[in-house]
Amino acid sequence: MKVYTVGQVNRYLSGLIDQDYLLQRIFIKGEISNCKYHSMGHIYFSLKDESGSMPCVMFKGNQAAGLTFRLEDGQAVVIEGQIRIYEKDTRINLYAKKIRLDGDGAGKLHVLYEQLKQKLFEEGLFDFEKKKEIPKYPKKVGIVTASTGAAIQDICNIARRRNPYVELVLYPAKVQGEGAAATIARGIRTLDGMGMDTIIIGRGGGSIEDLWAFNEEIVARAIYEAKTPVISGTGHETDNTIADYAADLRAPTPSAAAELAIPDVMSTLRKLQDMRDMLDRHLQGRLEVLRTQLAGYRARLEHKGPEGRLKDQKLRLEQIQRQMQERIRQKLELTERRAKETGDALRLAMQRKYELTAQRAALLAERLHGLSPTAKLVGGFGYFTKEGQPVRSISELRTDDVIRITLHDGKRDAKILP
Repeated sequence: MKVYTVGQVNRYLSGLIDQDYLLQRIFIKGEISNCKYHSMGHIYFSLKDESGSMPCVMFKGNQAAGLTFRLEDGQAVVIEGQIRIYEKDTRINLYAKKIRLDGDGAGKLHVLYEQLKQKLFEEGLFDFEKKKEIPKYPKKVGIVTASTGAAIQDICNIARRRNPYVELVLYPAKVQGEGAAATIARGIRTLDGMGMDTIIIGRGGGSIEDLWAFNEEIVARAIYEAKTPVISGTGHETDNTIADYAADLRAPTPSAAAELAIPDVMSTLRKLQDMRDMLDRHLQGRLEVLRTQLAGYRARLEHKGPEGRLKDQKLRLEQIQRQMQERIRQKLELTERRAKETGDALRLAMQRKYELTAQRAALLAERLHGLSPTAKLVGGFGYFTKEGQPVRSISELRTDDVIRITLHDGKRDAKILP
């Protein structure tokens, strides 16, 4: 048993289709659905009829010669092209080379759409000057959409994120099929009578048939007659419905409609909190600067005021007293040191002077002793006095005169003999 890979099978099928002459140039008619213009210039769409649909693509290079009008959903067309298989996902595609409108009454929805749009335009339902202003800060927002669709979930999620305080009121409407337009119109009128600030209508994307309820005249007139501003968010960004033209504001999707209806209060609150925190930090910093300045001014005022001056004078007086005491102490120490040095020098000088004087006195005493009469008497000499006067000559003596003889060890009187 031989086992094949997916790629081998896809290449085999692709070869079978490429070898089929009928599929190399084929003409197919049907109705355009899910038409999308890619940013690269290619057009992707489906071609359908009552029995089924087929994915199609028309590359940018074929459009100049093969397409003379803008391709839109609901158009009945005849396509000349080639059937090939896209091996990556085993999908059979019709690669269109030429597309022309089918003139056999097909594309009825597209024709009805254009006719109704023109009629309502001429009646003034789309006039911009009649559009109502959307409230900036709504408290109650009404929603007309299916209760089980993705649209209501997206709207609730966005509302919860942007402003959880807004009250959402849902009117569960049928948004596709028979009777859908009537329930949408009834939902608009009901919510309009409940005092809503804003009404959102819409649903997710789809073909022109899926969105047809929003192309009905009854819905357009209900929007126009409502006193409450209406935002239409129907389909995808490339989809346009009659309700979009009649609404006071058109949004590309239900999610975008919710963002237009409900302001981002939470983001604003966060910004305000950030601004408050920044302002608090700024004020705190400013207060610190002012406190520092105030402390400086207080210090300067205290310094320049009477109390400050008195304190300065007291400090200066204490400083002067300390300086004077220090100087007196230094002067006293210097005086004491000098006095001690002077006393020591004086004592030394006196000692030297005394010794010198003693030496001189001893010399003088010795000299005086040498000159003293008594000193000469030791060697047998003596001196004589008469009546207290020294006898200098023998002629001064007379017989019987009494004289006093002084020797070195005493005195005696004597009488002069003849």
